[in-house]
Amino acid sequence: MKKKLLILGAGIYQVPLIETAKRMGLETIVASIPGNYPGFALADKVVYENTVDKEAMLALAKAEQVAGVCVCGTDVCVPAQGYVCDQLGLKGPSEVAAERAQDKALMKAAFEKGGVRTARFIHVDIDNANPVDICQEIGYPVIFKSVDSSGSRGITRVNGPEDIAYAYEQVKENTHADHYLIEEFLIGDEFGAQAFVLDGEVQFILPHGDYVFQGDTGVPIGHFAPYDMGADIVADAEEQLRRAVKSLEVDNCAINADFILCKGKTYVLEIGARAGATCLVEMTSLYYGFDYYEKIIQCNLGEKPDFTPQAAPQPNAEMLFQAPVTGKITDIDLSGVTPDERIINLSMDYQVGDAVRQFRKGPDRIGQIIAIGDNVPQAKELIDRAMAQVKITIDPE
Repeated sequence: MKKKLLILGAGIYQVPLIETAKRMGLETIVASIPGNYPGFALADKVVYENTVDKEAMLALAKAEQVAGVCVCGTDVCVPAQGYVCDQLGLKGPSEVAAERAQDKALMKAAFEKGGVRTARFIHVDIDNANPVDICQEIGYPVIFKSVDSSGSRGITRVNGPEDIAYAYEQVKENTHADHYLIEEFLIGDEFGAQAFVLDGEVQFILPHGDYVFQGDTGVPIGHFAPYDMGADIVADAEEQLRRAVKSLEVDNCAINADFILCKGKTYVLEIGARAGATCLVEMTSLYYGFDYYEKIIQCNLGEKPDFTPQAAPQPNAEMLFQAPVTGKITDIDLSGVTPDERIINLSMDYQVGDAVRQFRKGPDRIGQIIAIGDNVPQAKELIDRAMAQVKITIDPE
């Protein structure tokens, strides 16, 4: 009898996880709210439930007698994963740790207590729609941040009092909490890291560079590895990540870390108890020569994955396709793309006739491209050339 794996979510970032699980011979049970999600067509069984509903996820896991519960590319359902793991003795983050990693207010409090270098912050009651005094106390620019969202939703830069109303509206639209955060806006170079914690030990740390789109705040639209920052900065980033992991007490899960390099020091913006989106699992797999999706699944099944690199480090880069306007796709022409075996993946999330949104946040993506090279600039050059050759026509609404 096949082992069953419960996967929380059916979106574009869960698709490779579902495909990998099926390739591993597992029976995939995908839980998600109803919607136009591509993972539904791939799963062995689909259950229409809200993945943030802990009791519903527990009941489903019990009924199906799953061997593991898996999350990738999204934060909102990680606490439910932790709850199920706690209740059924499955491998994964604990509910308490998952809550800290998902709720940005709890996270920042843990960082402060654990000596993690992070931006100054103040908790604000959700009914406070015009916190001018708090913004002035921190000093403009500031960041308004919903504490329980992902994909950069509900996070907006505020340069002055005139921006407060819009930023507050974004928070309100993207939170279920009774509070939000106002943070110091740090000026510097954003970057990140992927890591994995297994049985209390950090297995690897892979710093990576970010290509950032400036929307309501900086939104990653791509990544690359390796990121040449110098030994001292790498060591500082690794130390801050280890402190953050310890302060949140996360274990038996992938880690997605967002940093900013400000005045020569690494500040931790956020830590997620799951693998990153925006092709970060693919980036890690290419760099180390192993299938990172497999490693994540193996951990959740209670196995002990081996994270030893299987090849020399492979420089690579990834980028999202973005719609410049909101509207309907009328044509997609890939015929002009010069064939190159170093382009590992070029795929679109939508077809002709589909409605798309102007890119502002990560989930607004309309496709992706991944390339390898002898170095990062070469991989990025391949991406830039191919993206210029892709022709996408959108009829604006």
